[in-house]
Amino acid sequence: MPRLIRAVSLLALFALCLAGSNWLAGEPARAAAQVGAPPPTRPQPQRSLRVTYPPLFFREDWKLDTTVPNVNNAEEPEHPIGQGDVANPNLEVRLYGDKAGTRVSDQTYNNHTTYVMTLLCTSNCAITLRDKNNDVDLTGVATIRWRTRVSGFHYLHPIIKLADGTWLIGDKAASLSTNWVESEIQMVDVRWRNLDIANVVEGRDGYWVDYPDLSRVEEIGFTDLMRGAGHGSGGGSRIDWIEVYGKPVPRVASGAKSSSR
Repeated sequence: MPRLIRAVSLLALFALCLAGSNWLAGEPARAAAQVGAPPPTRPQPQRSLRVTYPPLFFREDWKLDTTVPNVNNAEEPEHPIGQGDVANPNLEVRLYGDKAGTRVSDQTYNNHTTYVMTLLCTSNCAITLRDKNNDVDLTGVATIRWRTRVSGFHYLHPIIKLADGTWLIGDKAASLSTNWVESEIQMVDVRWRNLDIANVVEGRDGYWVDYPDLSRVEEIGFTDLMRGAGHGSGGGSRIDWIEVYGKPVPRVASGAKSSSR
């Protein structure tokens, strides 16, 4: 009888070890399934010395909606961003992450410079603009130009929503400047990664999305990928105006729904 008990115990131990080894062997596959496969590679865009510059698709200068209560002082009134703060009648503003933390402000002492900012975001936040009728083709030498003032260790990255609902964030960024500066980013030079727009963080897969199809982009905006430090120069971004140069493309009905509201 003792021999039988020992034999059964050894068989049970062997079975447990076998099951454990099979579980461990399956872990890499399960982890890969969770992360996902790398995105399919696309060919690099053709290079040419003959460049066709796209037209101005939109410019947004912002305005302060005076019907909304001021939550700051009289010298620099501000309030959470709303559609009434968009100066271009063809554009819609979309907010993601900490929507209440995104603010628009008017520097009354500086020729009424009106800008949007991320300083008051208590978690990651993003601001985008969407033309009411058209997507935009950002291939070729399509360009974003903006006037920014970025403080602390923040970097202001461009983000885009493709017409199929895919969100991407670019590696190029506006960085620290003591005062307002103008800069530009040519889309052809940007490397992209997936963006989790619900939380305004990089996608978990960690892959680069090289040479995505930018021929139909629905929303264009920006994020710091981090919370702001509050009023002052501790850390955050201010955007006075933004221009997008690209070819308009009439929008077609899309099944992808926006979750910005």
